[in-house]
Amino acid sequence: MLYPVARIAHVPIGAFIAAVKEPALIAFSTASSEAALPKAMERMEALGVPRRIVAFVMPTGYSFNLDGSTLYLSVASIFVAQASGISLSLGQQLLMMLTLMLTSKGVAGVPRASLVILMGTVASFNLPIEAAIALIGVDVLMDMARTTVNLIGNCLATVVMARWEGDFDDSRAVVTKTAEAA
Repeated sequence: MLYPVARIAHVPIGAFIAAVKEPALIAFSTASSEAALPKAMERMEALGVPRRIVAFVMPTGYSFNLDGSTLYLSVASIFVAQASGISLSLGQQLLMMLTLMLTSKGVAGVPRASLVILMGTVASFNLPIEAAIALIGVDVLMDMARTTVNLIGNCLATVVMARWEGDFDDSRAVVTKTAEAA
């Protein structure tokens, strides 16, 4: 979903990847989006996004734009139901998705915070919590991945907003891309 948004908003993909590479590595290795926030903000400004947009969109995204967490929670909840042999109707699945979209907003940017939301959702849909506990073994790796997706999504949102406002500096994006290649 991120790539089509980037193409529609005419985001310079090469420059964007170069700019987001270091913050994404920090997010992945620490599994904490807060650890990568200062570097991500710095890199988005260097890419050509004005400071006022970065200063508003990035922190807002950290609270509300949690793509990776929402995707993980949706898949993990369905996994718990399937692993327990429980069939969920389409209506139940849609209700679960809406619940997770709402409850994942504002999830703490600390490692394994999504696991708490998953346990609460599983309990509220009367699914056996034991199946969710089985996910603890892979949650460390999944947390690293979803934190990275959250960070990349928030960085992309800053560029998209700058484009929308007509304030993205394309000349800086080209310079950033060439500086990274050297």
